[in-house]
Amino acid sequence: MTQDNHKGFRMTGRKVLIIAVSSFGVILAANLTLAFNAVSTFPGLEVDNSFVASQNFNEELAEQLALGWNVKASHDDGILTLAITDPDGQPVQVAHLDAVLGAATHVRNDQIPDFRFTGGAYRAPVEIGPGNWNIRMHAVSAEGTEFRQRVVLHLR
Repeated sequence: MTQDNHKGFRMTGRKVLIIAVSSFGVILAANLTLAFNAVSTFPGLEVDNSFVASQNFNEELAEQLALGWNVKASHDDGILTLAITDPDGQPVQVAHLDAVLGAATHVRNDQIPDFRFTGGAYRAPVEIGPGNWNIRMHAVSAEGTEFRQRVVLHLR
């Protein structure tokens, strides 16, 4: 009678448990890392109170659309250009302009460009690299109408 003496690998209940717990541990660690990164890079609220903001939304939208403004952004040689034109394609010089330039995914490197109206457009020196950028602008017309728009700028 011969007896098999296998000294190789044997799958035991303890090894299966270790494999299962390790697998779920890796999945849990990955999910927690992704959740932490999502929350820590979230830009936050757009408005303090969405209910109050919604009360005047339709009127403000109608006033803004009545201006007929078109906004285009570009970036060349370290200069960010924001061209605001009226319905006839003529440059618009606003009474007030605030803008925040930032990446589409986080607010960590947001910048406030110092725009100056020159050559029929607003220009500001900014150093940005390739990617998707958002310009969250707030302008006020000469008549006092507020104009808010998020202008997307894609740089290759």
